[in-house]
Amino acid sequence: MSMNQFDYIIVGAGSAGCVVANRLSQNPDVTVCLVEAGGDGESPWVNIPAGIFGLYGNKTYDYSFVSVPQQHLRNRLMNVNRGKALGGSSAINSMVYIRGNKQDYDGWSELGCTGWSYDDVLPVFKKMEANQNDQNPEYHGFSGELNVTQPQDPNVVAKVFVKAGQAAGLAPNVDFNSHSQLGLGIYDVKQQVGQRVSSYTAFVKPIRHRSNLTIMTHTQALKLRIDGNRVTGLDVEKAGSLKLLTCDKEVILCGGTILSPQLLLASGIGDRDELNSVGIPCNHHVPGVGKNLQDHIDSMVTVRSSKPDTIGLSIKTLLPHVVPAPFKYYLARKGWWTTNYVEAGGFAKTKMALAATPGSLDAQPDVQFHFTPLYRSHRGKKFEWGHGYSVFSCVLRPRSTGSVKLICEGGQLKVAIDFNFFADEYDQKVLVEAVKTARLILASPEFDHLRGEEMAPGVNVQSDQAILDYLRHSASTVYHPVGTCKMGVDNMAVVHPETLKVKGMHNLRVMDASVMPRITSGNTSAPTMMIAEKGAIMVLEEQRLF
Repeated sequence: MSMNQFDYIIVGAGSAGCVVANRLSQNPDVTVCLVEAGGDGESPWVNIPAGIFGLYGNKTYDYSFVSVPQQHLRNRLMNVNRGKALGGSSAINSMVYIRGNKQDYDGWSELGCTGWSYDDVLPVFKKMEANQNDQNPEYHGFSGELNVTQPQDPNVVAKVFVKAGQAAGLAPNVDFNSHSQLGLGIYDVKQQVGQRVSSYTAFVKPIRHRSNLTIMTHTQALKLRIDGNRVTGLDVEKAGSLKLLTCDKEVILCGGTILSPQLLLASGIGDRDELNSVGIPCNHHVPGVGKNLQDHIDSMVTVRSSKPDTIGLSIKTLLPHVVPAPFKYYLARKGWWTTNYVEAGGFAKTKMALAATPGSLDAQPDVQFHFTPLYRSHRGKKFEWGHGYSVFSCVLRPRSTGSVKLICEGGQLKVAIDFNFFADEYDQKVLVEAVKTARLILASPEFDHLRGEEMAPGVNVQSDQAILDYLRHSASTVYHPVGTCKMGVDNMAVVHPETLKVKGMHNLRVMDASVMPRITSGNTSAPTMMIAEKGAIMVLEEQRLF
């Protein structure tokens, strides 16, 4: 076998790809190649939780995509941060461990995705998890690779936020991944002794010595080689040189919601008319490729405070917090460097959810909060001096859907990302109500000692229409894109739920967040790893049949 010939080629070493690489390479009789466009991600920016500030927009670790103008949001462009390193987006995200709502997965099953109900996926989540919080074993696993724990040294104001939830009728919740999401609490995070746990550090780094596993970093996937209903290889570029990787068994796409459909489209798998319009010959007419893009649209309420209780740079925090931060971190894993900035948050029901049919998905919490014990700039700056706190609120189950397409600009093919946020008026109503609930929490007497001026939306923004206008000028993505290669049984489905194989293809699968038919109610990193685990099981079971 040549150095460029493998049984399995996995495209993308992110939240999904690292899981798949671990599971498939357990069999010493097969060869596995893991292809990643980014580097190894071995950096303090990645490993130290507070290093997130140095990752977003840093093109060493972030693709830094930009959306097309959002027509319902004043034609604004949006940054689309996606991880570019071993670990993918799990190497640059906030490490929050949320699985979603039971009804999310039961809803997938009702759409025809057999094998994806909550009862089907819960054992998979538990298998992967190494829970350090002594949480309920009915919902949690303790012997997997993925370390789940509480933040090492939560900021005191994060705990204030949790107590303040009482003002909005939101009780403390110590486990959002058990029987109910409702309430506020300190988030579980994917960390180990104050360090980030990514899919790479959990699933690949401990086994990268396996002789049958080849990891190719700084390697850009360009195009699949297709012969009829089979993929025979993958064209890649590394260090300016073009190479062909050939596969004897399967190619598995784990590039995520942006890059997996991009590679399919570039390879002639997609809507025939759209491919022809950009000069790509159609190998397989699969019209759903790139459609069904969903994400959690997000808003912000941010407050200035003169009190140095929160994380922030000022004369008051220089000696007690800023200067000793590296020493506290390396000596005791304490202090500001341990923060993931969104240590607290939770879930609430708007009046729309409260009015829905009891027990239905629509009756579940429909907004999520991420509380940051620091001032987030109302002017859009990455950094502001001083102190304050912010609540980010997002629509958990948006009805607006968008697309990922290829367009031709200046003779080159480029990816066009259109979230189509706020296309459905229902999403507008939910987010307006979310802002009201966030304000209600912050109005609690628990915040009296930190009280300051609300800088955004601002005290003059009170009516529903005024809040909606604010959202049109400021709402953004919370970086949870899913759905562009959805599984299902309808005409727009891209992969089969039972196999995750692309329609019409014998040995091409997609195993990442893009296969979600509907977005999950919460952060999407853990569900993506679950999808990869289930997908790997499908491959291994098929191996045993032959």
